[in-house]
Amino acid sequence: MTPMHWIASGGGIGRVRYAPGTVASLAAVLIGAAALWVDHRLLTLLAIFTCVIGTWAVHETGEQGDPGWIVVDEFAGQWIAMLGLGRVSLYGLVAAFVLFRLFDIVKIGPVGWADRKDGAIGVMADDVVAGVIVAAILFIATIIIPNVIP
Repeated sequence: MTPMHWIASGGGIGRVRYAPGTVASLAAVLIGAAALWVDHRLLTLLAIFTCVIGTWAVHETGEQGDPGWIVVDEFAGQWIAMLGLGRVSLYGLVAAFVLFRLFDIVKIGPVGWADRKDGAIGVMADDVVAGVIVAAILFIATIIIPNVIP
């Protein structure tokens, strides 16, 4: 496995037999929770870095379309979604995970539009858009119900 394939597969997570995108999102929640616990800015840098390096890695693999083994986009999107949380909480992490997977799987509105884009940008775009939408939902939820989703 080349370094670009390793990055694109989320460190090999994309090679799991069942639901590699969901497994990658779950791994991203665990890593992202640690980053968020340390500092919100660390999670922000992690998300930005993953978007950039992920796009490059996906491009370098030469794959056409969005094969299931490429899951670096799930990491980036999940971390962007988690940016809507003020801090680490079980309810917040579960909400970020469930909402992100819902938007990523169903491809509602702008997520579907982004999913139809070609190339490495297209592979990454639907998850980034889903992450931004979920981050906005979670941010609003933290204002409306701060004791539940802090």
